[in-house]
Amino acid sequence: MKLWPVVTLSLSTAVLITSCGGGGSSGSAGSPAASSNQPSSTPTAAPSTTAPATSRSAVQPSTPVATESNPPGDIPDNQAFVAFHGQGFTVKVPEGWARTVTPTTTSFTDKLNRIEISPSAAPAAPTTQSASSTVVPQLRRTVPQFAMGKVSEITRPAGQVVLVTYQGDSAQDPVTGKVIRDAFERYLFYRAGKQVELTLAGPVNADNVDPWKTVSDSFRWA
Repeated sequence: MKLWPVVTLSLSTAVLITSCGGGGSSGSAGSPAASSNQPSSTPTAAPSTTAPATSRSAVQPSTPVATESNPPGDIPDNQAFVAFHGQGFTVKVPEGWARTVTPTTTSFTDKLNRIEISPSAAPAAPTTQSASSTVVPQLRRTVPQFAMGKVSEITRPAGQVVLVTYQGDSAQDPVTGKVIRDAFERYLFYRAGKQVELTLAGPVNADNVDPWKTVSDSFRWA
């Protein structure tokens, strides 16, 4: 009778050991269905949303070195000038510009800039009043989209000069079809019954102050 508890304890222990051992055996063997439901022990890398550094450098060009460039219509600072000899006067014009001659006007053009020289007989020296009443109305009729600047009297080496400034549209380019907004300076030189209209024209955004001053300062009566 004293052995019964011992037998019972041993049997229970055996059952417990068998149960634990069976669980471990089942987990180690693993059926295909069971293994397919288990998450992978190796983490899966998330797809990258950022391009590699080499890709970014390939599509992003390096910043170019800044270079000096002239706005459209700028006359180069190293432009050379040569003397043009008219009837009774001389004036410097840019070397190499195309020259066109009509019965009333001699023109010099290059790209978007031009110089027109028109001599004529005049009974009296021009004034700001006479230019406002005669020259300006003519410009309003002949210059497309004319916009008045001012009429003033200034001094040049050749003497007192009437200056008319204004803006207008250029003729349409036959190739590109573009129309350029031009700024004009028209100088009225006069001596002894003879007048010379010197007109300088170029795009409004061009910085041609110095070249235009070189031209207007160079005018001389012969």
